[in-house]
Amino acid sequence: MSRRWDAVPPQDGRRIVITGASAGLGLETARVLAQRGADVVMAVRNPAKGEAAAAQIHGSVEVRRLDVADLSSVREFAADIGPVDVLINNAGVLAVPYALTVDGFETHLATNHLGHYVLTNLMLAQVRDRVVVISSDAHRSADLDLSDLNWERRTYKPFTAYASSKLANLLFLAELQRRLTASGSTLRAIGSHPGSTATSITGNTGNAFKTWVGSWGHKLAGMPVWKGALTTLYAATMDVPGNTFIGPDGFKEFKGWPTAVGRSRDATDPELAHDLWVVSEKLTGTSFRNE
Repeated sequence: MSRRWDAVPPQDGRRIVITGASAGLGLETARVLAQRGADVVMAVRNPAKGEAAAAQIHGSVEVRRLDVADLSSVREFAADIGPVDVLINNAGVLAVPYALTVDGFETHLATNHLGHYVLTNLMLAQVRDRVVVISSDAHRSADLDLSDLNWERRTYKPFTAYASSKLANLLFLAELQRRLTASGSTLRAIGSHPGSTATSITGNTGNAFKTWVGSWGHKLAGMPVWKGALTTLYAATMDVPGNTFIGPDGFKEFKGWPTAVGRSRDATDPELAHDLWVVSEKLTGTSFRNE
């Protein structure tokens, strides 16, 4: 693997769905893939914002409404999306104040994990190549309690809730690949994380100081968006084994060029991955579907 990889291969004839594609890493990923010839579906919560973002892109793009924090929206989107080559589960929130979604789930859990869990399972029979799951190195700071996913007993900690949802992403990745392999499927589930990248994801913390520190910290010390998106692009386009996790190759994966990286002990726990899948299945009423 080249340390200085930025050579996204041609994507002609491939159809790629990207959640949260109207800004930040999702928009940059959409821009590059469309430029390289892919037919890109920008799955966004706000279609007007999505259309404005799509106008910046040269290539084949389609904007569709999808709010991953609302399972009725997820089911509506998945029902008529048609065949796709790659599903990129990119949409996410970080360190937002405590709230429950319309389905009654804590916002990080719903947006970062459960919505994508349902979307992936509903779309799986339509996916021809791979599912890309965007996580974060923050997963190492998780406190994932399967008996209290909605933070009803514990004191709510926004960043810990975010980190826990990112651990859930990696556990989902591992269990999805295990189930795909066991079923004889050739589909792959690949994970990635962008390190520290200057995006607007820290803009909804509800705390002006934390929002300012997060925003300027990433701008001053992190990577520009085009470089932060390379890990997602690598995971989406290169020939790597299922359950590979791609991240920056620099110190503590803070920034750098795409490479295969490790993950925490909890993220590689097969029992925890299985148990989270079972809980997710019960909470959403959605099970593994690949045919």
